Amino acid sequence: MEQLRLIRHSFPDQPELSTEISRTILRRVAAGELPATIRIHRPGNEVAFGRQDIASPGYEAAAEAARAAGFAAVERLAGGRAAVFHRGTIAIARAYSDPQPPKRTYARFEEMAGLIADALRGLGVDARVGEVPGEYCPGAYSVNARDAAKLAGIGQRMIRGGAHMGGVVVASGGREVADVLVPVYEALELQWEPSTSGSVAEELGRDVDAGELEETVIVELDKRYELVDAELDEVTVATAAHSLEQVRAGR
Repeated sequence: MEQLRLIRHSFPDQPELSTEISRTILRRVAAGELPATIRIHRPGNEVAFGRQDIASPGYEAAAEAARAAGFAAVERLAGGRAAVFHRGTIAIARAYSDPQPPKRTYARFEEMAGLIADALRGLGVDARVGEVPGEYCPGAYSVNARDAAKLAGIGQRMIRGGAHMGGVVVASGGREVADVLVPVYEALELQWEPSTSGSVAEELGRDVDAGELEETVIVELDKRYELVDAELDEVTVATAAHSLEQVRAGR
């Protein structure tokens, strides 16, 4: 069974650093400095904007709308449109080493979507893979409930020598996701249907927190890999912090 390093360190109050940590892990895995790694963590309140969003004339207004709602505005590592992370969600960041990453684009999407869907089915959710018409940050590998409510979004980023799969899964607070995204998507001039934003808790009709969901995903992951618990190393943290300082200095 293939080994996979598991990191669970979270930076809920430092969303930009958290993103830079994932970017640094990707670069180091792609360069052969680190083994294959997955980071499953609990984010704070943030709206993660994609490159298309940032290039939009309405981006500044969208970012201000996010901040007005108490959510940091950050640039997402993976592709896709604006997505919400909050304390009722978990974030998944998987870094792959791959000499030819485009050849396995869809295989990685299928793997991540399958992992999340199987974990949610284990909780009793009627989880399916596919886009719900009108969903935010639409994608063919979204994970939904009943073909009606989006529960998880997945994005991918490829670089020379590797690839990153990023995902957010909503344990609770689907309405909060919708409320934050309404003014954000309006500013970006993106059409969507807020009623498609769901949560695991709503589907099960009981309280489900991020901790329970995190453990469920890890149990499912352990069926597929030999997980090796790991901590963030000093080089990764220092490199990420330095990169973030350079980004901020260039603004």
